[in-house]
Amino acid sequence: MAEKLRLMTVHAHPDDESSKGAATMVKYVADGHEVMVVTCTGGERGDILNPAMDRPEVIENMIEYRRKEMARAAEILGVRQHWLGFVDSGLPEGDPKPPLPEGCFALVPLEESVPPLVKLMREFKPHVVITYDENGGYPHPDHIRCHEVSVAAFDAAGDPDLHPEAGEPWTPLKLYYSHGFSRKRFKAMHEALLARGLESPYAEWLKDWDEDKGDVADRITTRVECGEYFEKRDAALLAHATQIDPNSRWFIVPLEVQREVWPYEDYELVRSLVDTTLPEDDLFSGITEKVSA
Repeated sequence: MAEKLRLMTVHAHPDDESSKGAATMVKYVADGHEVMVVTCTGGERGDILNPAMDRPEVIENMIEYRRKEMARAAEILGVRQHWLGFVDSGLPEGDPKPPLPEGCFALVPLEESVPPLVKLMREFKPHVVITYDENGGYPHPDHIRCHEVSVAAFDAAGDPDLHPEAGEPWTPLKLYYSHGFSRKRFKAMHEALLARGLESPYAEWLKDWDEDKGDVADRITTRVECGEYFEKRDAALLAHATQIDPNSRWFIVPLEVQREVWPYEDYELVRSLVDTTLPEDDLFSGITEKVSA
């Protein structure tokens, strides 16, 4: 490998990094590149989704548990990890939905939440940044805010007139949105499972899918083949024991089926300061040529 490149992926909560693009990160680490996960909040208001962890001592020490889980997941993935330091907004439910908690990440003005990420970008100097799309991947207030903060920081990091207190400017070269929840992918997995006489966890999702809203699969520009790293992806996800039930639908589809049907993780290129040809199979496409020129 001629050059060691740097990838930064920005997420809302601990565990998001392991369910969205984890195998891609492991691939690039294996290729000798540097990867940093930025976690915007501590996940303090996350529900305990694993019955085995629904215990009083876990509930009382949620922040400590989630920090330990994140550290273990980062170790498995082989990445650096940085807490941005904001407080989980929770997922409001009901009709009407209750107001968000005072001081939570989604309510912090961008004037306060963007500079810390700009500073981190200028320190780590990523060539590529990954975050969520404008819908947050799904409409959690922290995911939407993560998108807003990430895009603003990407645009500001290289501008010497913005946030001079955050260090010397650094211009990331590409910005991607990660897209894991597409109808096209679910349908391919569903049909492959049924063809093998296996249970499909996707039947209800496909039945309830509002096709008028379109499919993010139509926005995908870049597919990173990373099936050989799915075991590490799953191990990192299981490290988040308060959030991930090992008996949940996440793990129903056999890995050999996943590798045969969809051995990729999918992305949408939304900013590029280098020449690249779409579709891509490498997030660093165009960057390697520029850096080594």
